[in-house]
Amino acid sequence: MADADPKIQPKAETVAAANVIESVEAPAPRPRRWGRIALMAAAPLLLALVASYFYLTGGRYESTDNAYIAQDTVSISPDVSGRIVQVNVKENQHVKAGDILFVIDPEPYRIALEQANAAIATARVDVSTKASDTGSAAAGVASADADIALAQATYERQAALWKKGFTTRASLDAARHEVLAAKARRATAQAAVARARAQLGSGVEGSGVPAEVQAAIAERDKAALNLARTVVRAPHDGIVSQSSRLQVGNITPSGVPALSLVVSDTPWVTANFKETQLANMRVGQPVELKFDAYPGVRICGKVESIGAGTGSSQSILPAQNANGNWVKVTQRVPVRIAITCKTDRALITGLSTEVSVDTKPDG
Repeated sequence: MADADPKIQPKAETVAAANVIESVEAPAPRPRRWGRIALMAAAPLLLALVASYFYLTGGRYESTDNAYIAQDTVSISPDVSGRIVQVNVKENQHVKAGDILFVIDPEPYRIALEQANAAIATARVDVSTKASDTGSAAAGVASADADIALAQATYERQAALWKKGFTTRASLDAARHEVLAAKARRATAQAAVARARAQLGSGVEGSGVPAEVQAAIAERDKAALNLARTVVRAPHDGIVSQSSRLQVGNITPSGVPALSLVVSDTPWVTANFKETQLANMRVGQPVELKFDAYPGVRICGKVESIGAGTGSSQSILPAQNANGNWVKVTQRVPVRIAITCKTDRALITGLSTEVSVDTKPDG
């Protein structure tokens, strides 16, 4: 039997070669092309979308990174000078309006107030004395009137006797002289009355208070005000800054800033735009704000105002381009951006800001 005969069985090499030939001759399956077709169709569509975006938004947004946060800062200076005896705040402390910041030694001003009160009492005593003098001067006028009447009657009798020849010329002249002297005394008494009444007159029309007393009261009010000003309070809510000069025992002069108070509830952004970016910029346009200190944080705002002058023209020493080597430089104009969105991040004065203004918010 041939199947059982090992001599007629095919060799292994022959069988392997036959298998290779069959695998080579078998046709390979055709690859699918739908992925390539989709990719070829999507590329032009993506390019069209990108081109449409840049066409629609081109020139719409004006941006600058030359911007920073600004806040109102109040310089706190005492109205009176003196030694600091109490300091209630420290650097970067939040305070409320009316909180005590520091206290100046009140003793000199308390003593001045007591002296002013004593001066009022003295002025009132002086006024009473002058009122008595006025009464005396009025009595002097009445006495002078009586002297004039008596001298006039004596003169008339002497004149009648002179006409009848019963008196001398000397007696008549003496009687005439007495009339003139009595009138002079009356004029002096009237002047004294006027002077006394003037001294008792009021400094302000209709007040009814003598001028001397009014002056003393004014000094008392000034002393009381100075005493109250020894306690320096915060005029606004804010954050204390530059308080290193506040040390107990230091002498602080009036009018010299002792610390600064940053009004933290009204921050804004000052953005310096190139003059070529202002053509379509208007007040009220929406703004997007980003901060270098807070990556990923974006808040909204709006254009509040556009500066009336460029930064260089408003500087202390503006540039003078009168020579022949003048080179044109693009100027920058400060634009104030109001912050309209709330954020839980601290908007610190001076933080670098990136500003993007939508100059066509309606489409």
